[in-house]
Amino acid sequence: MSASRMDLSKKSCSPHRRGDPPLSEGRIRDLAREVSGWALDPQEPRLQREFRFRDFAGALEFVERVAQIAQQEDHHPDIHIYYNRVVLVLWTHATGGLSENDFILAAKINTLKPRRVA
Repeated sequence: MSASRMDLSKKSCSPHRRGDPPLSEGRIRDLAREVSGWALDPQEPRLQREFRFRDFAGALEFVERVAQIAQQEDHHPDIHIYYNRVVLVLWTHATGGLSENDFILAAKINTLKPRRVA
């Protein structure tokens, strides 16, 4: 990690109020480089990632661990569970776009070591 990069997984999410501005496009691009595997949705201000597992039990176990982190941070992703894959979508409802919280949560999720991977 270069001196200019930060470890987002060490930060904590902070509360946002309705009407707080979303991040600028430049800041979004900078933070997106810090969360490998996550993609910016070209249609909407969203950050998303797909995880694949060997089976449904593996997908559910992963979702449970994501939910624990989300509760600790009080920042909750949209979670789509399929048989052997999970799609997580992050955005900050209060800002109507992306906030640093989305990237912090993505970085924390990236620290999880998925079990029962496909």
